[in-house]
Order: sequence, then structure tokens, then C-alpha cells
Amino acid sequence: MIRYVWQVSPLGVRVLFVSSFLMNLGFYALIPYLTLYLTGSFAWSMAMAGVLLGIRQFSQQGFSFLGGALADRIGCKEAMIFGVFVRAAGFLAFAFCTEVWQFIVAAILSGLGGALFEPAFLAAFARLTPEKGRKEIFSFRSVVINTGMVVSTLVGSVLASIEFFYLSVVSATLFMFVAVLIWITLPKIEAENNGKSWLGDVRDIISNRPFVAYTIILIGYYYLYMQLFLTIPRQMKEVTGDTSGVAIIYATISLAIIFLQLKVTRWLRGVSAQFIMIGAGTLMMGLSLFLLGFVTTIGTIIAVGLLFALGNMVAAPVMYDVVTLFAPPNRLGSYYGFNSFSLAVGGSLSTSFGGWLYDVGLASGFMLLPWLVCLCIGLLVFFSMYKLEVSRQPRYVRTKANEG
Repeated sequence: MIRYVWQVSPLGVRVLFVSSFLMNLGFYALIPYLTLYLTGSFAWSMAMAGVLLGIRQFSQQGFSFLGGALADRIGCKEAMIFGVFVRAAGFLAFAFCTEVWQFIVAAILSGLGGALFEPAFLAAFARLTPEKGRKEIFSFRSVVINTGMVVSTLVGSVLASIEFFYLSVVSATLFMFVAVLIWITLPKIEAENNGKSWLGDVRDIISNRPFVAYTIILIGYYYLYMQLFLTIPRQMKEVTGDTSGVAIIYATISLAIIFLQLKVTRWLRGVSAQFIMIGAGTLMMGLSLFLLGFVTTIGTIIAVGLLFALGNMVAAPVMYDVVTLFAPPNRLGSYYGFNSFSLAVGGSLSTSFGGWLYDVGLASGFMLLPWLVCLCIGLLVFFSMYKLEVSRQPRYVRTKANEG
């Protein structure tokens, strides 16, 4: 299946696959260990480290709409190159930070880079891929991302054990290489300026109420997913006594997605209730995080990681594909960018409020608190997606029909 998807993918999509692997290798090698670096070397609290991660997250997703609108106007390739270079500068800056304000500046810079390239990447995937195979392409993208995540656990563990400085430098170098790779090998993707102002794009998107509701509901999904970068690493360290637990759960999730994602997508190909699929996957993630509060052994860590991975495999490919149903072809970047607000809010709440909940649970002795909240969020997303599925108006279909 993997060989088939690779063979049917156009050259531009293959370049994006390679770029995604390298960028996620650099990202996951750095960000999870940044929390341990701040709480260890600088004695930051979990809440304080979570606020910094939230600043980075919001700097990216909070401005992704502008990045997506820019990609619609100047071209996806140009927006990607600029954004990847900015991300590289932010990651490199972490190597030299010693003061709180310096870490904040580096976090903002790395986030803004992502705001520029992420919507352009997603729009490029959608535009370069035939509609018939788009869901498989997004599924394979998950496989590529998680392959980078697996390799990053090895790179991150080795470099972090030596010195965090080298981890920052290597991560930044990977992003610089990706910028050059895209510049040289990615075919030009012409901008499709729709003639509207950026404010006009905003009005059009906000008037699409089902899409706005969908974006709001996804806040819960991203709250759960972003636990991977703060509370989960800390919990794994508590359970195993060192950073090996972080590598175990990351490897479990990533390997499961690498070997099973395309099969799960194929099994669910005939399911038409896409919003319910997203809700069901999110609920599985919430349940797995709740069970994380009970793990005591390597075996239970792996079991919880597998359940989390299954939920992600059910929800993620559909989640990205659904956006193309709402969006006109000439505003894909803007719609993907606006949809990123869900990650901005959900990710920021996950790392800040989630970190605070972890501290409160630790201080009060009720360590199930952060994980119980995760289960409740999973249930809320499921019922909200179910309601959206049964009551949705054909607005997104209208968009396709009018464009045709």
C-alpha cells in the first residue's frame, strides 16, 4: 500500500513527503525535550514551561490564517520557503537562550515560521493530489510524519543527553535544508488570487457557520493531541524514573501509525459519516489519556499508546480531508489557515491549562485530575461531532457546486 501511494503521487507530492519527514524529525527531536530542559536546567515549573509552549503554539496557529491567505496570493512554494527559514531561525535561537524573555522571542519566531509554511503545505498537498486519492495521500502523510517522530526519539535522546545546544543546532539545520530542497525541487504552484481582500476572505469564512462550528469543535481534539508535548513526557518520566518512558510512548504511537494508518484508512473507506469518525477517534484519544493516569509498567504504557494511536488514525486523515469540502479551490490556504485557530486555542490550553492541572493534581494528591479532564473533553468532542453530522447543512456542498 505504501509503495502504491508513493508511485501514484506526483513529483511535487513526493517532495512534500520528504520535506514533512525532515521537518517533523527536527520538530519532535526538539520540542518534547525543551520541556525537560526548561524544568531541569532552569528549574521552571510545569505551568511556566507550558505557557512558553503555548506562546509558540499560538504564534503559529494564531497567525496561520494570514499565512494561508498569503499562500493563496503569492504561491504555496514561496510561502513555504520563507516560513521554513523563519522556523529554522527560531529553533537555532533556543541554543543561545538563558533568560525568560529570550526563550519567549525564540518561541514566537519558531511559531511564526510555522504560521507561514503549514497552511501552504496543506494547500499544496490538496492542490497537487487528485481528489480520488486525497484521503490516502493525507493518510500517508501521517505515516511520514510519524516515521520522522520515531527517528526523532533516537536523535533527540542522544543529543539531549550530550547537550541541548547541539539538539537546537541540528534541528535548525534540518529546517534550513528543507527550505533549500523545496526551492530547488518543488514545482511552482501558481497562486490563485480570488480577487477578494483578506478581510473579504474572513467575512466569507465566518459566514460559513458549519465550518466555523467544525473549527471550534476541533479545539478539543487538539487539546488532547498536544498533551504529547507537556504532560505526557512528564508523566512518563514519573512512571519510569527517566526519559526512557518518553521514547517508549512516542515510539509506540508512531510505529502503530506507520504500520497501520493506511490499513485503517482502507478499512474505513466506505464510512460516510466523516464527522462521527473524527469524534470517535477523539474519544479514543481521551480514553487513552484517562488510562494513562493508571499506568505503572512498560506494558501498560504501550497499551495506552496503541489506543491513542488508533484514535489518531481514525480522526486525523478525515479531519484534514473534510476542510476541502468546505473550501473553494482558490481559497484552500485561507480555509486551512483559519482552521488552524482550533490548534492555536486547543494547543495553548493544552500546554498552559493542562500544565496547571498537572501541578494542581500533584499538589493535591489527585493525580487523575488532568487525565479525567481529557476524558471529559473526548466525550464532548464526540457528541458535538455527532450533532454536527446529523444536523449539518449542505453549505460545504454548495461551495463545490457553485465552484463547478
